[in-house]
Amino acid sequence: MNIVYNDKMDLLYIRLDDKKQDVINRRVSEDIVLDIGEDDRIIGIEILDASRRVTLDKLLPIKYEVAKT
Repeated sequence: MNIVYNDKMDLLYIRLDDKKQDVINRRVSEDIVLDIGEDDRIIGIEILDASRRVTLDKLLPIKYEVAKT
């Protein structure tokens, strides 16, 4: 997973699958676009006007844990 924020365009992009593939953009609201890939899987989420939609200071920098199996 990869998350990129462009502060000049106020755009947040969350890439869920790093596999290179063709995608179809599907707008789900005025400010949210989903990238749909193979097998109808969501590959990425684009959020326009992100600072109004997401609490960026809670999101960036990202903290995460990897579950041990």
